[in-house]
Amino acid sequence: MKPLKPVTFIVLLLFAAINAFTSGVETDLIKANKAYSVGSYSVAAGLYEKIADAGYSAPELYYNLGNSYYKMNEYGKAILWYERAKRLDPGSEDINFNLSVANTKISDKIEPLPMMFYKRWFNDFVQKFPVDTWAMICVCLFIAGLSGLVLYFASRVLVLRKIGFWFALGMLFLSFFTMIFAWHAYSDLKSVSEAIVFAPTITVKSSPDDKSTDLFVLHEGTKVMLMDDISGWYEIRIANGSVGWLPKTSLEKI
Repeated sequence: MKPLKPVTFIVLLLFAAINAFTSGVETDLIKANKAYSVGSYSVAAGLYEKIADAGYSAPELYYNLGNSYYKMNEYGKAILWYERAKRLDPGSEDINFNLSVANTKISDKIEPLPMMFYKRWFNDFVQKFPVDTWAMICVCLFIAGLSGLVLYFASRVLVLRKIGFWFALGMLFLSFFTMIFAWHAYSDLKSVSEAIVFAPTITVKSSPDDKSTDLFVLHEGTKVMLMDDISGWYEIRIANGSVGWLPKTSLEKI
């Protein structure tokens, strides 16, 4: 029997590694779901986090992690994982509902600044679907537009040529806008500009210095916007527009 060529051998090793990884993830997922179903929330959370640390990313996984921590009354961690799940599937009613419930459990009730109506409408519309769905809609509309162009150029019947032209124009127009929605959703997904406060109680400072002026106090579970990053400190902004500095160790990026 001839020995395997080096390239073939490497490919087989890669397939074996992928298969072993997938098999391990499935085993841990089954164990985690079983632990959750019998009320062993700490065990379930540990297994779910093991899967996440291995590089597996899915809204359902993060949602289950959020549920596990919520059941343990660890609301800061629950909010963190619900927020991560929301980034992957912003239109999920279950994720948004559980996140809103978890937010009622934390100390800080911050009234957000009002947003211009058109920005709010745009954001709400983009968040109807995850980025993959928007991308698929864009591709389907573009293909439909091309089919209309084919009908326009190929048909010798005037009515069909008109239908093909206007159909192509409409589909390509819509595909352009869905491409904008997909790009916006992708940008939101990839930008890590938000974090959750993980310290039970932390004082926000006026500058990146422990000796600087105290501004206000935040508690575990509060979401902040990351504005700047200087030597172990983040400049943060909360929903009502207040700005200050927190040490990095007190925050966990979403």
